[in-house]
Amino acid sequence: MSVFSHREYDHHEKLIFHRDAASGLQAIVAIHNTNLGFALGGCRMWHYASEHDAVADVLRLSRSMTYKAAIAGLNLGGGKSVIIGDSRRDKTPDRMRAMGRLINSLQGEYVSAEDVGINERDIALMAGETPFVTGYKAVNRGGNGGDPSPLTAYGVFRGIEEAVRFRLNLDSLAGVRVAIQGLGKVGYELARLLSGAGAVVLASDIFSENLSPAIKELGVIPVAAGEIHRQAADVFSPCAMGAVLNAESIPEISAPIVAGSANNQLARSADGRRLADADILYVPDYVINVGGLIDVYYQYVGTDRREVRQHIDRVAGDTLPKIFHLAQERRVPTSEVADQLARERFMISSTSDAEVTWPLPAL
Repeated sequence: MSVFSHREYDHHEKLIFHRDAASGLQAIVAIHNTNLGFALGGCRMWHYASEHDAVADVLRLSRSMTYKAAIAGLNLGGGKSVIIGDSRRDKTPDRMRAMGRLINSLQGEYVSAEDVGINERDIALMAGETPFVTGYKAVNRGGNGGDPSPLTAYGVFRGIEEAVRFRLNLDSLAGVRVAIQGLGKVGYELARLLSGAGAVVLASDIFSENLSPAIKELGVIPVAAGEIHRQAADVFSPCAMGAVLNAESIPEISAPIVAGSANNQLARSADGRRLADADILYVPDYVINVGGLIDVYYQYVGTDRREVRQHIDRVAGDTLPKIFHLAQERRVPTSEVADQLARERFMISSTSDAEVTWPLPAL
């Protein structure tokens, strides 16, 4: 496998392959860019179809974390790790501890947190081997640590509010139809917030145990997993895996807004243009889902976590409208505007030059 010519390789600084024979752990860590600070990004456990798919995923995810940190105004770099395996079948305490030792070997260059397939208990097991993890209740520096999923969902909720205000000229979500793809921890919390705001929530999930409580407790309307993006809705909200926005799916989307928590929603950069050409307002994934990163960063450095929501509100209330308006004025995709704003911040050589004011400066 050639890494430097890999289509997802983007001047990444490091790509580490690791196997622990005793536990059976097979993991990959990617560090994309550390111009602004140490790399922070979650650990994902997934049953990849191939090792090639795992490499592609970790490269894409780590790059996204660099852009996410930069657009959020955090002095962080981007990194990510993946464990190859089925989290429902292959996860063991020994493998989590082995992952902790791998993270520790990087001596703080990469700090991890939870992602798909990894929960607080797993991070706590890793923490027994390394101080370079965050996002669990016993985290020492933040004092009041915990699962970042609720704040990720809050950021997506606020982003949907801003997108609906801009695209539909509505100041309320009452009666707005939102189709959520994926009811994991973030998707379920998002459904709860939307239902509480009076939105009509349609949802799908490949796991019935995720969908059933949402139907019973929140009154969501169930939809078959392969049909959710085709629903007559005001907002399509991808909250599962990435690459769901592609040449095949985009023509089938009837919603005028796409806004969800999934990472790397665009299968290709050209899909941002496809959405714009289809007159669909795409809320860039790494901007709208930044709440979890802000939360685990605040936990790790020990900043008062009461400021987390205020920081998320600044991204939603200042940065997103700026992206929407610039894209409209310049007739370019929102994804391109967000990328340019992020690159202007992280493509520098020192954190002293990286301070950001709100709202972000004009392009």
